Amino acid sequence: MRITSTSCICPVLVCLCFVQRCYGAAHHGSIKVTRNQTKHIEGETEVHHRPKRGWVWNQFFVLEEHMGPDPQYVGKLHSNSDKGDGSVKYILTGEGAGTIFIIDDTTGDIHSTKSLDREQKTHYVLHAQAIDRRTNKPLEPESEFIIKVQDINDNAPKFTDGPYIVTVPEMSEMGTSVLQVTATDADDPTYGNSARVVYSILQGQPYFSVDPKTGVIRTALHNMDREAREHYSVVIQAKDMAGQVGGLSGSTTVNITLTDVNDNPPRFPQKHYQLYVPESAQVGSAVGKIKANDADTGSNADMKYTIINGDGSGVFSISTDKETREGILSLKKPLNYEKKKSYTLNIEGANTHLDFRFSHLGPFKDVTMLKVIVGDVDEPPLFTMPSYVMEVYENAKIGTPVGTVTAHDPDAASSLVRYFIDHNTDEDGYFTIDASTGTIKTAKIFDREETPWYNITVAASEIDNPRLVSHVPVVVRILDVNDNPPELARDYDIVVCENTKPGQVIQTITATDKDNSANGARFHFSLDEGLSLNPNFTLRNNEDNTASILTRRRRYSRTTQDIYYLPVLISDGGVPPLSSSSTLTIRVCACERDGRVRTCHAEAFLSSAGLSTGALIAILLCVVILLAIVVLFITLRRSKKEPLIISEEDVRENVVTYDDEGGGEEDTEAFDITALRNPSAAEELKYRRDVRPEVKPLSRHHPSSSLDSIDVQEFIKQRLAEADLDPSVPPYDSLQTYAYEGHRSEAGSISSLDSATTHSDQDYNYLGDWGPEFKKLAELYGEIESERTT
Repeated sequence: MRITSTSCICPVLVCLCFVQRCYGAAHHGSIKVTRNQTKHIEGETEVHHRPKRGWVWNQFFVLEEHMGPDPQYVGKLHSNSDKGDGSVKYILTGEGAGTIFIIDDTTGDIHSTKSLDREQKTHYVLHAQAIDRRTNKPLEPESEFIIKVQDINDNAPKFTDGPYIVTVPEMSEMGTSVLQVTATDADDPTYGNSARVVYSILQGQPYFSVDPKTGVIRTALHNMDREAREHYSVVIQAKDMAGQVGGLSGSTTVNITLTDVNDNPPRFPQKHYQLYVPESAQVGSAVGKIKANDADTGSNADMKYTIINGDGSGVFSISTDKETREGILSLKKPLNYEKKKSYTLNIEGANTHLDFRFSHLGPFKDVTMLKVIVGDVDEPPLFTMPSYVMEVYENAKIGTPVGTVTAHDPDAASSLVRYFIDHNTDEDGYFTIDASTGTIKTAKIFDREETPWYNITVAASEIDNPRLVSHVPVVVRILDVNDNPPELARDYDIVVCENTKPGQVIQTITATDKDNSANGARFHFSLDEGLSLNPNFTLRNNEDNTASILTRRRRYSRTTQDIYYLPVLISDGGVPPLSSSSTLTIRVCACERDGRVRTCHAEAFLSSAGLSTGALIAILLCVVILLAIVVLFITLRRSKKEPLIISEEDVRENVVTYDDEGGGEEDTEAFDITALRNPSAAEELKYRRDVRPEVKPLSRHHPSSSLDSIDVQEFIKQRLAEADLDPSVPPYDSLQTYAYEGHRSEAGSISSLDSATTHSDQDYNYLGDWGPEFKKLAELYGEIESERTT
């Protein structure tokens, strides 16, 4: 099948047609595109020879932006099987088939129904097939071909990044590159000159130029001066079709700013300046300003001012204000009109950042002369000293002189001066001052321990001009007098152990004195000489403002005396010396062997005097054996009591042991209390089986008729008498509880709780030496000894 197109009009397309035709000769039966459609006479046989073969195509063109009233003819499909009788049907499929591209199924003509834009889609891929109209069977295999949208110059060049803002240093060489601009054209750069752009400058000459091909903007003049003109607006045009007539164009603006370089030296507007400064100006204050002009900006205009010579270089100083670039003239020393009335200064202003490329334009500094005129001012009185320090003893009498301040009028008139104290600094009126002489005196009695320093301000004014006032600070120091006796530094809690040895230090004491070190730094400690010799404690003066308390005997007993009082006399080293008496309280405590306090309570057990280890072990063994005997005794007693119970109603079933706590009033298992409350319910008296009675009981149960009238109290008394006189009862201690308590027994208590303690002459103080394991035992026996001594 052949495809014929009438759009193969340029030499390039002719070559493409020739190549495609040669290629198609090797593929018989494929769809062919022919530039010239060859019609055969009916009945003649088609002769296949190379010069007359149809053109072989795989693509052909359609112009974009077609605006004609009729569909644009694209090409023609033709199959070798088509005899022209309409039996062949051509089918077109693929991109845009049926919508953008339509085909005449009989003739094979292809038309474009819409205006196409190459910038949106450059080509379309379609498939063509020829089928038998009667059988719908393909006559040839399906062939693929491309319809390429042919470009026209319908897009102007565009600067996507504009407008531009760029800088270039002033005084740059001619031809210095400033910026490269680039314009883009949406047209096909491979076809014609539609996308071939040429740059030109529309505005900005003769200062700048642009390269037509690259778009590089360069400077076009030598030594462009920022101080003459700083900003430039350059308009660049880009035109396609290689700049030919009819081409489309676009433009952009480039804003160029010249940046500053240090090509201008500083200059003072005047060569001579004059400045008036009053003599009352304060040292360190700014008295004037001076400025040199610099046409540059930024760091290129930074400068430094200096005083290079002149008779006032030692009186004035100059510094540079970085913000305003001004020279600030300050006063280094006070001015005195009476001594010097004017000064001359030579001031230099020089750039700090130099560019050696422009050194030939220098020098980059300038000098001017400044004359300072000192103005005469009526000054306030001037004190001879900037401050005063005075001293006075505490307890001094009112009116005692403290010191004198002096001031004079510095002016030539030399007026008289009057003195007074600033009441804001002496509100309570501690001092007075003589208005004529300036002598300060005390107005109250001072206590150094309360306030050691006073700060006041003395003012002086001229009698002729009271408004001129000057002030001076005065510091008054209160000197110490030995008027405070020493005292103990704190309340001491002194403890002495019962087993302390003689000569042992139990406490070190120190003292304090409100007076300063000159009147109380050396303390002397001693016992009160008015008392007799203390047999228990003594005091040792350590000669370092401390004293030690020492014991004088071996043992102390809390039970004998648990607190001791020791009067101590303390004297200072002042003139005259002062002393005070203090009483120390010493408590007696029980201590461990290492000196740790165990207890200090007088009601506690006495500390042991000390036992050997063997004795303590022997006592401990005795205690263990005694406990074992008691346990064995209780066990045997319980085992003997159990067989005595012959029945649940035995009258002696109420015997309870000491270690049985009982269950209270509701516990009826121990005995039946109703048997005691109702004697008629009691059974016949039964004797123990293990002991045969030798004596009959004193009373018997009465008949039931008489039991009803027996009083419960009498019944209990009878049972008590029987129990006391019954010889068959073993001598067991027992507690019989009845509902009625009864009277107190005449025999008294047999408990050991109230028994008198039997004393022994044995000394158990050695138990304290057996160690902490026997501490409790030592306290028990020590308590017995203390009670005996008491």
